[in-house]
Amino acid sequence: METVSFFSEGVRLDGSLFRPHDAKAGEKRPAVVLCHGYTGVRDLYLPDAARTLTAAGYVALTFDYKGWGTSDGPPRRLDPYGRVADTQAAMTFLAAQPGVDPGRIGLFGWSFGGATVIWTATFDRRARCVVSVVGVGDGPEWFRSVRNEAEWAEVVRVADEDRHTRLDTGHSRMVDRSLVLWLDPASQAASLASRKGATGAANEVPAEFIDETMGFRPQLIVGHLAPTPLLLVTTDRDQVVPPVQSERLHAAAGEPKRLVTLAGFGHYDVYAGEAFRQTMAETLGWFAEHL
Repeated sequence: METVSFFSEGVRLDGSLFRPHDAKAGEKRPAVVLCHGYTGVRDLYLPDAARTLTAAGYVALTFDYKGWGTSDGPPRRLDPYGRVADTQAAMTFLAAQPGVDPGRIGLFGWSFGGATVIWTATFDRRARCVVSVVGVGDGPEWFRSVRNEAEWAEVVRVADEDRHTRLDTGHSRMVDRSLVLWLDPASQAASLASRKGATGAANEVPAEFIDETMGFRPQLIVGHLAPTPLLLVTTDRDQVVPPVQSERLHAAAGEPKRLVTLAGFGHYDVYAGEAFRQTMAETLGWFAEHL
């Protein structure tokens, strides 16, 4: 693994470049950009996926979006369209690396990263194949669906208040991550355990996350992704990003497409163990067929 840096919209991003051990001089390999989730960083979950890809012969790149992990930029903003720009910059960087076939670049995203890769590939045809795992399809539908009436009322109140705060001060108020990212108890425990050793993992985020989430709706544009192949992987017990998000993306997408629902697993299960193994088996099969 090699630590690398490149720029997106004038801001320096840090990344990790993974190469297959059996790469030969002058050989061009297919390559994959991996995108982390809602409040994730590149050192959380993605390295295992990257190493699985390199073991199968792919070059892989993980990176931190602007303001996340060790990258520069305004700290901890969601900035969904800025993440798309960062992913495009990552594709440009990866395609220019020795040993990479620039005509065979794939995208892989976890959770909200699944939304990012779908949006990116719809508008940037350099992405030749897409995998979205437990991904968000429609920001407002997702955000509302996982909350009861009282929780939703509080989110709306905080968002309304913060909108005026940003107008008056130019800054968003920091709020606890749990207000913005709803987690069931099992997912909360899994998330806390995994984030303890992750550099730059955030416990607070700007309240503007709410408005930015509500304005990002890949489901509305995924029908224009075809003919780029799309694999959607979800789980039947996901309470964080319910499987209906992937199901609706699949229904709206053109061919070639595939929806895989893993039985007996929740949202955070896909990052390790048997659910991770099944996720990566489906991913490798899709990339082998289309990339």
